Amino acid sequence: MNRMHGRWMIAALAGMTVLGGADEAASADWAVYLGNKGRTNYSTLDQINRSNVSTLERAWVYETGDKGEYQANNLVVDGVLYTPSSRRKVIALNAATGEEIWQWDPAGERSGSGRARQRGLVLWQDATGGERRLFTAVNNFLFALDPATGKVIRDFGEKGSIDLHSGLNTPGIIYRDLLVVGGVGGAGKVRAFDVRSGELRWLFNLIPRPGEFGVDTWPKDAWKTATGLMPWPGQSLDEKRGIVYVATKTAQPDFYGGRRHGANLFANCVVALDVNTGKRIWHFQTVHHDLLDKDLPCPPILLTVKHGGKTIDALAQGTKHGLLFVFDRVSGKPLWPVEERPVPASSLVGEQAWPTQPFPTRPPPLMRQGYTEADASDISPETHQLTLDRIKASPNFGPFPAPSLNETIMFPGFDGGMEWGGGAADPDGIYYVNINEMPWLVQMVETRRPDGSPLHKGERDYMILCGSCHGLDRKGNALAGFPGLVDVDKRKTREQLDQVTRDGAGRMPPFKHLPAAKRAAILDYVLDPAAARDAQAASDRSPGYAFAGFRRWLDPEGYPAIKPPWGTLNAVDLNTGTIKWKVVLGEYEALTRRGIPPTGTENYGGPVVTAGGLVFIGATADERIRAFDKETGQTLWQAVLPFGGNATPSTYQVDGRQYVVISAGGGKSGRPKGGSLVAFALPVTPGD
Repeated sequence: MNRMHGRWMIAALAGMTVLGGADEAASADWAVYLGNKGRTNYSTLDQINRSNVSTLERAWVYETGDKGEYQANNLVVDGVLYTPSSRRKVIALNAATGEEIWQWDPAGERSGSGRARQRGLVLWQDATGGERRLFTAVNNFLFALDPATGKVIRDFGEKGSIDLHSGLNTPGIIYRDLLVVGGVGGAGKVRAFDVRSGELRWLFNLIPRPGEFGVDTWPKDAWKTATGLMPWPGQSLDEKRGIVYVATKTAQPDFYGGRRHGANLFANCVVALDVNTGKRIWHFQTVHHDLLDKDLPCPPILLTVKHGGKTIDALAQGTKHGLLFVFDRVSGKPLWPVEERPVPASSLVGEQAWPTQPFPTRPPPLMRQGYTEADASDISPETHQLTLDRIKASPNFGPFPAPSLNETIMFPGFDGGMEWGGGAADPDGIYYVNINEMPWLVQMVETRRPDGSPLHKGERDYMILCGSCHGLDRKGNALAGFPGLVDVDKRKTREQLDQVTRDGAGRMPPFKHLPAAKRAAILDYVLDPAAARDAQAASDRSPGYAFAGFRRWLDPEGYPAIKPPWGTLNAVDLNTGTIKWKVVLGEYEALTRRGIPPTGTENYGGPVVTAGGLVFIGATADERIRAFDKETGQTLWQAVLPFGGNATPSTYQVDGRQYVVISAGGGKSGRPKGGSLVAFALPVTPGD
């Protein structure tokens, strides 16, 4: 085992920034998704620092050839950068030049071509420093690749892959010879697989079975039919203690819980598991019986703080509604009291909304927790009056309005607060995170005809299960990236559609848990609504409701219908539970030219913090990447990207030169789509 590989192995197993080569400072890797297994997005590199970041320049650009929501946080190991494209190709590049080394396309594998969001990869190396494996997911399949060649390792699973029976958008996490993964869609499980064979080593049910902890928080036998609890945001790992921390999503249907009464553990939870066995150690539920799609959007961050005169190994968990929960990561005890506060009751027949929700007393909320008349937009007199009129007609009831048949302003909104980009943390216990302050609209509709007669069962189930993504009118949601289904029969056969609804594809979760007759009835409606409406009506006459769809509330000019800021970057001191600084993140040049101060923009993707005193972040709707002073929040540098950098950057060092690289694919906030990978570095001077 050579020295570089040996040092890489030791550091990677410890989840640390990696040094290698004869010169200790010559190279430093970004070998783990989000920087390390604590998911802190922190780098010890300081070649790029406050004094010279203003001279940062573009070093190289690579075009993936794919267009879409390219959101990868890229791995860099031994001078090789590994990136998953928006269509699930895996590409290896020379990290110093951007030159392609190899490319793997899953089109010829049993998964078929991939698509949709993929935010990272997992790299494993055995304890002897020899074998390495690179793990990636395509549709429902997990593949093992040889990092040196990009070829599938055929002794893994079934000829190189295993069927997860669910999608995967965030990578898993490695512990010794285990790969722990979550997923998208399905009945709700955390699973650990053997990295060599693909054998399932343990499984934790997020919807408890009889005899398991939490089963009493659901209706009897709910585990047979309940779904939606796959932990898509990702995991973090305390390797020394052998504890993996999982953030989970909402149970489905997201907006009507009349058939899942109870708190619904382990939805909307941070769950600490013994990584060797999958046994539960502790949990905390951030939303009880969620009715508002407030799934935890990002993995927990592990950091160390000073609290009550002691040094505490802590865990910080961000939420879509801009609250930050902080725990002792060993005991699960909150560092500051968490209060259960009353929230509005539901007016929907059959619903039993939970009467209270948890609010941490520290840190303070990182965004406004409601929309009042004082928050009406002020970018023009016309917009101000329009937003005033709308808030009077569709009032906001704080962060937990109970969905009803009346339209309500949803603020905080559905996409954050915090979003999947998450935060970053430095060794001083300071947490950095970007925040959205976007209003949305929420409304339920009855799944019955105006005359009171029940809908055809396929139409009703489409509204409940599919309408929130593909639209109640089947026209899709372009801003959210959900395709329309009008005339879908001209693009796909019924057999192809049946396979997609059964097995899932891309962002589409599998619905194989549904009876075949129910899936068939939904397809009857999708393919021929008129005929379906004339067919046999639903026999179930119980009250039913469906979500009217995800709708951002924008003003007539297309800007968020609320007083700025619309996006911020925040530094929170988790030693004291106080906000250290807050600055706007992003700018609309058209508004600036009108004399309006920078407003911030809707933002997706997270920050990276470095020992050079900098916070790097793209994320904004103005196609920029920026560097901020981590002490003050002052903008020290910015550069234009070819497309929006809706991804968390990586930083690494090769042959003595530090780079910052970001995936720039755009596609969010209605912006143009692409597939560029852009790296920045300090200028090379003669003699370097």
